[in-house]
Amino acid sequence: MDFVPLTVKSLGHIMLRTLKVENFKAWRDTGDIRLAPLTIFFGVNSAGKSSLGHLLLALKQTVESTDRKRAFHLGDDNSLVDLGTFEDCIYGHDIEKTIKFSLGWDLPDTIEVKNPLEKVIIEGDRLEIRSEFGVLDGAGQIGVDELSYKLDGKNEVLTATYKRDEKKHSWDTQGNYRLVKTTGRQWPLEAPDKFYRISDQSRARFQNADFFTDFALATEAVFSQIYYLGPLRKSPRRVYQWSGDAPTHVGMEGENAISAILSATQSGRKINRGPNTRYKLFDVFIANWLKDMGVIYSFSVKPLSEGRKEYEVLVKTHRDSSEVKITDVGFGVSQVLPALVQAFYCPPNSTVWMEQPEIHLHPQVQAELADALISATKSNEDGKPRNTQLIVESHSEHLLQRVQRRVAEGNLDPKDVAIYFCRRAKAGAELEELKLDLYGEVDNWPENFFGNEMADLMARTIAGADRRSKDQKGE
Repeated sequence: MDFVPLTVKSLGHIMLRTLKVENFKAWRDTGDIRLAPLTIFFGVNSAGKSSLGHLLLALKQTVESTDRKRAFHLGDDNSLVDLGTFEDCIYGHDIEKTIKFSLGWDLPDTIEVKNPLEKVIIEGDRLEIRSEFGVLDGAGQIGVDELSYKLDGKNEVLTATYKRDEKKHSWDTQGNYRLVKTTGRQWPLEAPDKFYRISDQSRARFQNADFFTDFALATEAVFSQIYYLGPLRKSPRRVYQWSGDAPTHVGMEGENAISAILSATQSGRKINRGPNTRYKLFDVFIANWLKDMGVIYSFSVKPLSEGRKEYEVLVKTHRDSSEVKITDVGFGVSQVLPALVQAFYCPPNSTVWMEQPEIHLHPQVQAELADALISATKSNEDGKPRNTQLIVESHSEHLLQRVQRRVAEGNLDPKDVAIYFCRRAKAGAELEELKLDLYGEVDNWPENFFGNEMADLMARTIAGADRRSKDQKGE
């Protein structure tokens, strides 16, 4: 079979571009979500922001599971996220419904599909997967009902759908790429492996379906590059153990942040803040950010003694203050440190989902944190762009205002940031993208975006005037 799976036309980065979720948790339908290098979700509590990240984590742990027949890994005590039962996470707790999602991303290399039967070449640099899964039987087994891939190219789009019939007994294919079965006995097709992979047996039943392997590998690659940092980070310790390992990420609670700093520094990793800025060794780079953000004056990680595996984190809050352990200063340092480290430590082409990186920080520091997050999307390593993508859940108006300011100053392209507001509604959670123009202005501010500040101001003014009047009358 004449098949070329991958060319070597490197685009240099992986970047999530679109997301859509249906019938998951509070989301009946998110609509199409545009994902930018920096994407920020705002909204009231319990509006559904976190559940979007939890779905990606559940998909990631499904990809990484050794059980190929598990369509969707809901999770357990040892997994990235535990969603409970299918009934717990399906919209309206209606197990007759199915969860649907689509995810589109830029590929690091173009994929070139050559159909040996029609001598047609389709070359694409953006891939989208769409999958639908639900309960198959009374035993609660989750199975895939439909799996679709779309490869976007310059001149043509390849679409291929693998779908279960309405009675959920057999499988068939659809799409503009015509799959041709092999001659001989027509063996029935099998259910996909997990939510994204056509089984080897089913692919072998077609003469021109080998490209599904590359699509599955590309899907595995993009989920392997997704990392998550939760809203509550581990409390600081007086002593940290490090035996020389290189953690893949800082951990969902930031528990590996100090190990990540030590590993990156010892390996000689140097990062800069963006084009035309100096490269600095990783520990110095992080320390400089903490200082510039106004969190502390100096920061260092030192062994207790030579040859030991125990380390302490020492900080100075001011130029003339004594150096003390991180446990003896404000809680904010230990909470922002994992967010800062993860943003610059993750491998190139990573997507990092963060919940409330600004927690426990002074308003001014929250604004400075926005600059660090913007910088993370522009930073370089070894002379190449890191292409880090950040998806942030936040309640900070100060963070948003700094982003608006950088857009107005021309330091951040509006296309490189996407801002959303989540709200609760009778028909489920709703999502609205804020329209940010070249001047940093938002044309469609949602009502009570950061609470009803005007109502508080008016109430305070009226109450103050009323009390002043009573005091003057001697009441």
